[in-house]
This record gives sequence, C-alpha cells and structure tokens, in this order.
Amino acid sequence: MTSHVMSREELLTSELESFRAEHRDLDAAIDAMQTSAAADQLALKRLKKRKLALKDRISRIEDELFPDIIA
Repeated sequence: MTSHVMSREELLTSELESFRAEHRDLDAAIDAMQTSAAADQLALKRLKKRKLALKDRISRIEDELFPDIIA
C-alpha cells in the first residue's frame, strides 16, 4: 500500500477550494440575514468579518499558487 503525501501546492489548492466554498456559504448566509427584518446586527457583523478574513486568506493562497511574473 502506497501512501500519498500531499505536496505544498496540492495542500494549498485543497485549502483554497475549501475557503472558497466557505466564502460562498457565508455570502449566502449574509444575504439571507440582510433580507430578514429581525437580523441580529452583531451576528451579521461577525459573519462579514469572517468573510473578509477568508477573502484575504484566499488572496494570499492565490498569490502563492499563481505569482505575478513581471516580464
């Protein structure tokens, strides 16, 4: 039986997919909360903060996986 050790790139790609999915889920949850008349503003603020943190993490991973090459 051979064990497969993930390369750094495979690990980052896997994390990226996971973070993107969570970001989409948060986006949907935020949209749903904003349409609700009884939206909990503190919870909404926390979701938005988490979404922003995920966006930053996604950007860092994308920069590492796909660096800009200046010609």
